Amino acid sequence: MNGQPISGSTAGRRRRGARLGALATGTLLLVLTACGGGGTDAGASGGKDGGASGGGKQENAASQAVVTIAPKDGADAVATSGALKVTAQQGKLTTVTVADTEGHPVEGKLAADGSSWEPVGHLSASTQYKVHAIAKDTEGRESAKDTTFSTLTPKNTFIGHYTPENGQTVGVGMPVSINFTRGITDPEAVERAIKVTAEPAVEIEGHWFGNDRLDFRPEEYWAAGTKVTVQLNLDGVEGRPGVYGKQKKTFSFTIGRRQVSTVDASAHTMKVERDGAIVKTIPISAGAPSTTTYNGQMVISEKFKVTRMNGATVGFGGEYDIKDVPHAMRLSASGTFVHGNYWGSPGIFGTTNTSHGCVGLRDARGAGDSSTPAAWFYDHSLIGDVVVVKNSKDKQIQPDNGLNGWNMDWSEWKA
Repeated sequence: MNGQPISGSTAGRRRRGARLGALATGTLLLVLTACGGGGTDAGASGGKDGGASGGGKQENAASQAVVTIAPKDGADAVATSGALKVTAQQGKLTTVTVADTEGHPVEGKLAADGSSWEPVGHLSASTQYKVHAIAKDTEGRESAKDTTFSTLTPKNTFIGHYTPENGQTVGVGMPVSINFTRGITDPEAVERAIKVTAEPAVEIEGHWFGNDRLDFRPEEYWAAGTKVTVQLNLDGVEGRPGVYGKQKKTFSFTIGRRQVSTVDASAHTMKVERDGAIVKTIPISAGAPSTTTYNGQMVISEKFKVTRMNGATVGFGGEYDIKDVPHAMRLSASGTFVHGNYWGSPGIFGTTNTSHGCVGLRDARGAGDSSTPAAWFYDHSLIGDVVVVKNSKDKQIQPDNGLNGWNMDWSEWKA
């Protein structure tokens, strides 16, 4: 009824119902906040809480890989061999670059497991190098390191005097011959620093004569037209204790036509063979019975249009001193030449051996007559051409007497 007061029991029921409704609504809001708000908070914090509770990886954590470079940054007077090494712990090296201040790279070898890197050769002396290395840990995160160091400046040095000359065209018998200014006690280190290649390619091996001469050649004479390139990377090589190479040079030469001339000392002739055909047979006078000519394969190492020959310089005392020997070509270091002879009777050539061990050809004084056999042979010969002497009553020439390593078997040459 209107105006009738609400009874206590009815009012109580309504208040309780309102409170229950409010509680239910609050509970619903809390539930909605917990479901939706949890994701929002986690996103706002960059996944920190989610990562801690869910065990996910830490995307921004530092790499566990540790790069170590020896020698240390700023090191000075570093040894040119055995000092440089890059290693990685708790990871693998992916990049290692080493170069000098001019940008010349240092070739290196990376271990199969990526744990270390070392140069394949020596470093240059008195040179600053920069090292850049990168390693990755198991999660692919990178760690990098950069250092700089300088190599030692040697007090004692050596170089190699070489033949033939850069750009020269030579005969098929020409070896690469290098004479060092100091005796070498670590020949392996020196030989590793020298690279000889040919185009077309052929196996080339080096052989040491004593401790100061190293020659390179193929098994057979070079093929005509071959281009040979020699790289001398001696700078920084410790050839003997405390003595370092200071030479870094590349040179090349070309093999000309194939010419091999055969001297028959008993028949008194020289047959000149070029590219497989005999182009001339020349009468000669070889060494007399008491001063015979060496047998063997000899390489022309020098040419002189006119030169002086004094017997005293090669052990013959004052037996001869001819100041104007024409068209002379050296075959041995001990004084064997093939040369012109104007003082002998024309009748000796082709009939009699009269020389002190050389191979003589008829010639004119002053080397001015181009029609003589000696002039023809001189004009048609290159340094590096081969002259083979046979049927002489003498021993075979020693391989180190001139550029005559062809008198050594290939197996012995490589040993």
